[in-house]
Amino acid sequence: MKQFKNLSTLFSSPHAWTPFRSLQVRLCCHSNEKRKTFTTKISSGPSFSDFIRGVPSTKESVADKKYKHEYFPDDVEMGNSRKVYFETYGCQMNVNDTEIAWSILQRNGYQRTTYLNEADVVLLVTCSIREKAEQTIWNRLQELTAMKKKRLKSRTPMKIGILGCMAERLKTELLEREKLLDVLAGPDAYRDLPRLLTVAEGGQQASNLLLSLEETYADIMPVHHSAQGHSAFVSIMRGCDNMCSYCIVPFTRGRERSRPVSSVLEEVQMLSDQGVKEVTLLGQNVNSYRDTSEEQFWGTSPTKLSHGFKTLYRAKQGGLRFSDLLDRISQVDPNMRVRFTSPHPKDFPDEVLHLIAERGNICKQIHLPVQSGSSQVLKAMRRGYTREAYLELVQNIRSIIPEVSLSSDFISGFCGETEEDHQQTLSLIREVGYNIGFLFAYSMRKKTHAFHSLQDDVPVAVKQHRLEECISAFRQEAAKINAALVGSTQLVLVEGESKRSAKELCGRTDGNMRVIFPREDVAAQSAESNTAAVNAGDYVMVKIMSSSSQSLRGQALRHSSPMMQSQPLPRQQRDDHLATEPTMIAT
Repeated sequence: MKQFKNLSTLFSSPHAWTPFRSLQVRLCCHSNEKRKTFTTKISSGPSFSDFIRGVPSTKESVADKKYKHEYFPDDVEMGNSRKVYFETYGCQMNVNDTEIAWSILQRNGYQRTTYLNEADVVLLVTCSIREKAEQTIWNRLQELTAMKKKRLKSRTPMKIGILGCMAERLKTELLEREKLLDVLAGPDAYRDLPRLLTVAEGGQQASNLLLSLEETYADIMPVHHSAQGHSAFVSIMRGCDNMCSYCIVPFTRGRERSRPVSSVLEEVQMLSDQGVKEVTLLGQNVNSYRDTSEEQFWGTSPTKLSHGFKTLYRAKQGGLRFSDLLDRISQVDPNMRVRFTSPHPKDFPDEVLHLIAERGNICKQIHLPVQSGSSQVLKAMRRGYTREAYLELVQNIRSIIPEVSLSSDFISGFCGETEEDHQQTLSLIREVGYNIGFLFAYSMRKKTHAFHSLQDDVPVAVKQHRLEECISAFRQEAAKINAALVGSTQLVLVEGESKRSAKELCGRTDGNMRVIFPREDVAAQSAESNTAAVNAGDYVMVKIMSSSSQSLRGQALRHSSPMMQSQPLPRQQRDDHLATEPTMIAT
């Protein structure tokens, strides 16, 4: 009570404390000029809006948003010729992300180096699809942080950044475990890289891991970094809505959103003008593309799926579909090959298949990831189809595109997979027959539906044994399919020298099979009496002489092009051609 009495006396006495207004005058009224300067600084500093990113009230594309901060000087986000070194891991989408990130940094005054010891900034574009991929990054970080410690006392300390899926999935672990990590940027935050690197230059860790419902980088023209320069990746969409139970992609790359048709066509045209001979359209679920960027594209017609397939989400309506985009891209340059990956089997309505069959420059190769041959496992994976529906689709594809080559993905040892389920996968591999396969043992990922609802109950040794059996079955069937191509003539895009010999060249067929053939001059396409050297980026007709499960060997005959292959030959010339050069055998 005594303490309360003293407090009461303190606050009731008119002389015990100084009014706040008097204190304020005493601190700030040294001069009117200083007060004016202080007020000006406050008004020009960051406001509340600088620390939040609001949702636009109108339909505004991300391309119109700029990562500008008025409280930074105009030149503070410039790279000032600092050198950036990129390391890219994982899928082709990460290759394209690297090109986008580099385009952004190049605009801001950075330089690129291919030598790690010259780098001021090291950026790892990462993959999180499997545990092994992540472990590779952890090991690489240990090497880089050791290198960084040696350079801490130098005039320009090295900055290390993690970009992409692993940054999104393991943000907390990366920041806490790797104390020398400077920058984290998710797949939708590459525009913010100049600011993040500026913050890191000040000695702070900087991160932006926000996922976007809009970001497609439609206004960013990637800087295509290819040694040969004859092929390029073009991203047409980002994210995925399928929510397969084993897959981490929806949680690291967000929801599906498609890049506007006009933006894609602009990039393809630019690549054609630069002499690129092949483009690969990229997306997590590339053939579910749907452009609704313009009002004229809106509509009520629902998305068409392959027969017998379904989705977890409601049918989407309106927009330009994948067949529309593929049609327009194929017309940009009839001599430029067009590929696409990675699709989902549900998005192959007949109009897409007929378009592939009709256009000479759309490759007759389809990636058709099945994952398992067991309907029970497919249900647990939430793939939206049965074994029977998948095989019906394969039959439909081959009836429309007889010369098609197929590739696929397989996962061995998924949750609850029995030996009988595994045997069904082996039988499907043998029944379909694939030229190319991507096979992996199942790796449980956090955040996925399987992590929360299923049990990873197949022992590691069993997974590995089943994987080896799947690989063996795939190679046996691939060897048979490739052997059937011996004697045929294939259009090959030359990639460069063979890895084993400078006297040989290698390239890819329309079906994406690797072909090796001797380096020698061949007939020019315009006049067969003249010969010309074969260089990287050339199209040549190659007669297949031998094969294995992995590649083909042949003899180059003459220069050619996709457009020449799509045009019918005169009758006599066609008869001569058929008599000497058998066409591709359908398998």
